[in-house]
Amino acid sequence: MPRHWSKGLLCLGALLSASCILSVARPQNNAASSDARPYTLNVAVDEVSLTFHAADFHGIPIDDLQLPDLRLLDNNKKPHQILSFETHQNLPVHLGILIDTSRSMLGHLLRNQAIANEYITHLLRKQTDRAFVMGFDSESKVVQDWTTDTDALTASLRNVDTGHMSRLGGTALFDSIYKTCRDQFGTANPLAGNFILLFTDGIDNASHARLEDDIDICQKANTAIYIFSAEPKTFSSDGQKNLVTLAAQTGGVIFFDQTRETIWNDLRVIDANLRSQYRLVYKPQHFKRDGSFHRIKLDSPNRGGVITTRSGYYATP
Repeated sequence: MPRHWSKGLLCLGALLSASCILSVARPQNNAASSDARPYTLNVAVDEVSLTFHAADFHGIPIDDLQLPDLRLLDNNKKPHQILSFETHQNLPVHLGILIDTSRSMLGHLLRNQAIANEYITHLLRKQTDRAFVMGFDSESKVVQDWTTDTDALTASLRNVDTGHMSRLGGTALFDSIYKTCRDQFGTANPLAGNFILLFTDGIDNASHARLEDDIDICQKANTAIYIFSAEPKTFSSDGQKNLVTLAAQTGGVIFFDQTRETIWNDLRVIDANLRSQYRLVYKPQHFKRDGSFHRIKLDSPNRGGVITTRSGYYATP
């Protein structure tokens, strides 16, 4: 895996309160036995659905992991029960391109458009994949809704900043991400590589949503956030701290100090990882709906490499 990746150890959206369907026979008599129908009883089940991908240290996907290869800890405890483990290969990709067109980002606009266009023109598959484009500053606007048409997506990228001069200053980053995961990915196919390609400096001064709200809604929508930062890595920038957290807790990655060659390599690794995924569903030990954060640790001591998934989840009351 490229050494310039800031690896988000990833965070897990819990699919809590899933419905368990129980079939129960109705009382029958001899005359009506052939017309008897089962009825269903919905029971709350506390379980966590974890989507992840694995790669060796060169970024090449590992697609043959077995359950015994994995070590999973939920708040430093082994799960009470593993309910299912699935491998998915050659998944379709669903992509949301979010471009910050606020005044502080206009100087990076051409670069960001070029990176997004590189993925659309060379990696997006017309037969199976789809994408949309959103621009945002103090407000957000979908300039191209879901489509498989790469020409339409490319055209929308060129026009993503239309009207920015007439808008008030400010950046509603958190609102834009929240609306994206709620409205665009909320009904997306769960068996797909859902991700946001985000271009921003991480500064928000106009949102109603909070960082925590974004993390929660993106986890529920099973959508990872990948970010190409236009600025060098620093530990003092509040904006970068927001971006690192968004990437880490949704299962994505933030990239710094990119050249044309490394950008292309990273786009290919993103694509490969999203198309080769695993899904593991488990019940935690002594689970309580108390709003606390459960930290997830998932690795493969036997196989090595890097496993990328969400770093945890909130036990929603």
